[in-house]
Amino acid sequence: MEYKITVMKNAFYAQSGGVTSVINCSAYGLISKFQKDFSTANIYASKNGIVGLLENQLYDLSKTTKPIENLLEMPGGAFGSCRYKLPDLNDEKFYKDLFERLDKLFIGYFFYNGGNDSADTCLKVAKAAEKFGYDLKAIAVPKTIDNDLAVTDNCPGFGSVAKYVAISAKEASMDIKSMCKTSTKVFVLEVMGRHAGWIAAAGELANNEEETFVHKILLPEVRFDEEKFLAGVEDDVNKYGYSVIVASEGLKNMHGELYAASAEKDSFGHSQLGGLAPKIASLVTNNLGFKNHWSVADYLQRSARHISSLTDIEQAIAVGKAAVKLAAEGQSGVMPVIKRISNNPYEWEISVGDLKDIANEEKTVPSNYITEDGFRITSAGQEYLRPLIVGESFPKFSDGIPIYENLDLHLREI
Repeated sequence: MEYKITVMKNAFYAQSGGVTSVINCSAYGLISKFQKDFSTANIYASKNGIVGLLENQLYDLSKTTKPIENLLEMPGGAFGSCRYKLPDLNDEKFYKDLFERLDKLFIGYFFYNGGNDSADTCLKVAKAAEKFGYDLKAIAVPKTIDNDLAVTDNCPGFGSVAKYVAISAKEASMDIKSMCKTSTKVFVLEVMGRHAGWIAAAGELANNEEETFVHKILLPEVRFDEEKFLAGVEDDVNKYGYSVIVASEGLKNMHGELYAASAEKDSFGHSQLGGLAPKIASLVTNNLGFKNHWSVADYLQRSARHISSLTDIEQAIAVGKAAVKLAAEGQSGVMPVIKRISNNPYEWEISVGDLKDIANEEKTVPSNYITEDGFRITSAGQEYLRPLIVGESFPKFSDGIPIYENLDLHLREI
């Protein structure tokens, strides 16, 4: 459907939270469409998320001379990201200062590309603009490897991480299988996922009808029963000769407490996670005596642009373009979301979600996606996951290494 743009105001774009291998694809979709549809307006990309706006550090994209298509192949966040919690709306001074900064640049469109906390940030900006009478259309652009945003079927960034985990687990499993007779019998791969186990669940995609490569999946949605787990690992070794475990960092014990957490907190008050894999490995060593190894996927899983999912890339571009359309239609406090039409063949479209239904909400792995024993993913879960990792779009290589060329970025002159 065509829409008419009545005001050619400038735009603000920022990336926030943990980045993905395809967040720059969303940036490409958004920036390219804005420059086409708002041809006489300018778009500013904030350095290091909203912090750049607060510190007068904005990139003037009208001065960029390199092809914007460079963003399509670049992992990380091209403009820098942040974790920064905005104050409540009763902080009148903060928001008036924020809008004064935007007004100086004649900015009428605010695009914030991130996950749950970023949706909260964008909703606050939308509400504050309404409260203080500033003409601003605030649109959130979905991004999170955790796949835990409400309303949307899935989240750009997740499909590529799911692909990475499934591939890595399968390849590691084949390695261990070849040595398990006289060497390592248990391998633990720790992946991200605080409250939602979507990434760990993707380990199931390593398996097929002929062979099992991932034997145990540990999810935050399932309380961790040590005795049941150890009995299962022993059964795996007896049956297959070895056991491969994909574990979510947010795994909880039988009391609902994080199985591995530090006392440190981030700016949003979240406990810093990590250290689950060695704890699981020690549990196996102390109780079963099997030689084992462990690994932490950490940033590797979310930065692996060389094997990004083509489906993920296409959806990331699509939500970026849709954000511009929503803003041009005069909407605010919303987010473009992915709506699944069918599994086979896999079909999807872009819809719209209200940020009040998305911010500070979390979508966890549903019970019908988890097998009765709590350690595997059902056929229904596999049908949901599988289309998201399909397709390849390899970056350009030079001498065996991806090129990954960024834009030339120029800070706005103050």
